[in-house]
Amino acid sequence: MEFLQPPTWREALEARAAHPDAVPIWGGTDVMVEMNFARRRPEALLDLTRVDELSRWSAEDGWFRIGAGVSYTRVIAELGAALPGLAMASRTVGSPQIRNRGTIGGNLASSSPAGDALPPLFASGAEVELWSVRGSRRLPVESFVVGPKRNVLGSDELIAAVWVPRAGGPQQFAKVGTRNAMVIAVCSFALDVAPGRVGTCIGSAGPTPIRAREAEAFAETLGEELPDGAAEHFGELVAAAASPIDDVRGTAAYRRHALGVLAKRTLTWAWKERVA
Repeated sequence: MEFLQPPTWREALEARAAHPDAVPIWGGTDVMVEMNFARRRPEALLDLTRVDELSRWSAEDGWFRIGAGVSYTRVIAELGAALPGLAMASRTVGSPQIRNRGTIGGNLASSSPAGDALPPLFASGAEVELWSVRGSRRLPVESFVVGPKRNVLGSDELIAAVWVPRAGGPQQFAKVGTRNAMVIAVCSFALDVAPGRVGTCIGSAGPTPIRAREAEAFAETLGEELPDGAAEHFGELVAAAASPIDDVRGTAAYRRHALGVLAKRTLTWAWKERVA
């Protein structure tokens, strides 16, 4: 196996173009697990940890550009106030060691429907910045993830950053697992409440993260106070939007029920925060 370790972003893009089968790696929290279990044997690894630009974030015109190498720990510590939903999700990822190594960019690249960072990114309308030696492009995260562990990343492209709008109101993230910590989500739910807009996303209950469009439209009609039964109806709409399956972590029926509960709770919490 060849090990590539470019020191600059330009050299990283050139290495990617020259070795399209190379697997990009930063924290290795997904890639190394697959290699250790012999599920994957790439011809080359493209280590990006020397590319300093990838470990930076910046604020620009109401958005945060988060480099692909920014860890969950840094999102929690440095961006928690501005992006509370993403910080909440980051706190649920693995152990402290995993949060120190794992990155938002890596979660995007893995494109797992159970990825904890994905629901808040979908709910907030985040965008992904991709680069190759040919140039760059920026597209909605919903257009980037196209299937279970599948995305539109070209063979010569690398994820440079994710762009996330500054929170315009309350954000929530809730997750159900088989235990309280260090667990893959049985299902999860993210909520973003901004002026004139409500965003949602269901995790681990479909082939990709799923926006609950009817639930969003319903929530956008609500006033300052939640009417009786509104949270329950919101939960029903979220559960109906899911497309779960039975697997070793849970049944489809349980996932739908749990999502209804998570949606009801998060909407209630968000509305309380909204009027506080």
